[in-house]
Amino acid sequence: MSVRLVITDAMWDRIEPLMPADPVRGRRWADHRRTLEAIAWKYRTCSPWRDLPDDLGSFQTAHQRLIRWAVDGTWEKVLTALMASADSDNDIGWIVSVDSTVVRAHQHAAGAHKKGASGREPADHALGRSRGGLSTKVHLAADGGARPLAFTVTAGQAGDAPPFEKVMAGIRVPRSGQGRPRTRPTAVLADRAYSSRAIRGHLRRRGIHTVIPQPSDQIGHRLRRGRKGGRPPGFDAEAYKQRNTVERCINRLKQWRGLAIRCDKLAIAYQAALHLAAILIWARR
Repeated sequence: MSVRLVITDAMWDRIEPLMPADPVRGRRWADHRRTLEAIAWKYRTCSPWRDLPDDLGSFQTAHQRLIRWAVDGTWEKVLTALMASADSDNDIGWIVSVDSTVVRAHQHAAGAHKKGASGREPADHALGRSRGGLSTKVHLAADGGARPLAFTVTAGQAGDAPPFEKVMAGIRVPRSGQGRPRTRPTAVLADRAYSSRAIRGHLRRRGIHTVIPQPSDQIGHRLRRGRKGGRPPGFDAEAYKQRNTVERCINRLKQWRGLAIRCDKLAIAYQAALHLAAILIWARR
């Protein structure tokens, strides 16, 4: 059986130096490239772990590596390093778009032990019931090139606005030389769901240009108050046309069927797969 691989030699040249070194004691790591291909195959096809082709090694190794590197933060470190490399080449568009997407959960995603949730794993395993049934919501920020900068996962019924500051806090790109990591975009574009005083105030305090339209109910409420309603917030309709970058980023992530439908019981496993997809997107630039 021939397996279609996704990691090219050029991509691996960028990823390989960022992979963890072999442990000082004990057995050496299995081949990193083959393990990444195994994890990518599982989520691209949305197949059970046990159906992993023999050419890609043991499914236990791939699954354990996915969880282990999610717990110790390896996936985040690799993604951050790739973004830092892109920033040193001036290849990050700092007009950032923020949005969320709902992911339907397969019945196999249910059943994880609630008492076992600790550390990085949320107590509800980022699963909840929305109108579409059991689901997870992915909140993310995308750069001007439709590539993910930061994301977090919540239960499917969660609102868009509450995790906004957590997503923004996740934007942290180290600089190639001295200085603090870059955490502040030039502008943030978002739809009407993010139009709130808290979000606008947060961006204003950080000196970030806000491009968020007001919903009709907020406009009507301000007009009814007359002078007490204050001035309408500024809105750049031309800049708002670039908000499609986050929609395109979501579409790129959901090309992997295992990300478009969640089958993982643990939120950290699903989020680790999101990190791997983002790593391959940034390595492909």
